[in-house]
Amino acid sequence: MIEKLVKQNKIYSGRAVDFYCDEVELPNEEIAKREYLGHPGAAAVLAFLDKKNIVLVKQFRYPVGKITYEIPAGKIDPGETPLHCIEREIEEETGFIAKRFEKLISFYPTTAFSNEILHVFAAFGLERGKQNPDEDEFISAEIVSFKQALKMVKSGQIMDAKTVVALLYFENILK
Repeated sequence: MIEKLVKQNKIYSGRAVDFYCDEVELPNEEIAKREYLGHPGAAAVLAFLDKKNIVLVKQFRYPVGKITYEIPAGKIDPGETPLHCIEREIEEETGFIAKRFEKLISFYPTTAFSNEILHVFAAFGLERGKQNPDEDEFISAEIVSFKQALKMVKSGQIMDAKTVVALLYFENILK
C-alpha cells in the first residue's frame, strides 16, 4: 500500500503554502503523479469566555466566497510550537488573552490533497488584550453561546472543518 517518492516537484512556493506535483512509485511498480498542497501546520483554539460562551471569528473566505464563523486559528511559523502559535493568534484575532490552554486533538483536515496537520486547543480564563489582526485580515470577534454554536453546525451556518471538529469533540468526547 505504500507509495515511494521518485521525484518531488514544487510547482509554486507561496507565502502560506506550497504546491507540489510529485512522481511516486505505486505498490505495483507503476509511476503515478500526486498533486498536493504543502502546509507547515496550524493551530486553532476553542476559546471559552465563561462556562457558556465562546469566541468565534467572523470573516470572509475567498475560496468559498462566503462569510464564515470559525474558531481562531493560524499557521505555525518556523520554529514555533502549536501552543505558542495559538497564544499569539487568539490575541491577534479576538483581542483576548487566555490564562490556561488544554490540548484537545490533532488531525489532518484534508489528507487527499494536503499534508496540513491542525492542532486544536481549548482556552480558559480569558482576559481582554488587544486585537491586532494581520494587515490583510478583516475579521470580527463574535461571542456566541456554546449551545448556539452547536446549532450553527447543525444548520450548516458553521461548515469550517476545524470549528466543527473542535465543537463536536468538546461536546461529545470531553463531556
